[in-house]
Amino acid sequence: MAAAKIKKGDTVVVLSGKDKGRTGKVTQVLPKDGKVVVDGVNVAARHRKPTQTNPQGGIDRAPAPMAVAKVAVADPKDGKPTRVRFEERDGKKVRVAVKSGETIDG
Repeated sequence: MAAAKIKKGDTVVVLSGKDKGRTGKVTQVLPKDGKVVVDGVNVAARHRKPTQTNPQGGIDRAPAPMAVAKVAVADPKDGKPTRVRFEERDGKKVRVAVKSGETIDG
């Protein structure tokens, strides 16, 4: 299996959909489904009935998973979306932003 280009903790930019252009941190990666959960992006609202544990009920808002193809890693230099390549630097395999050549820590 190929190495993951987007990892938990990365700052990503949404490329398409209702949240296009927004940025956020990846909080969860679901590699089997090809999805990522980005904090504050693709927020789904669930209407909850009152229960014994939650007598108030109400609307729960939480970020939902979105396709990994809809996001790109934000370039460390300018914050714009960039692709990721792998290079060997100082004997270690590191992720590198294609646009600027900067290493991506994560």
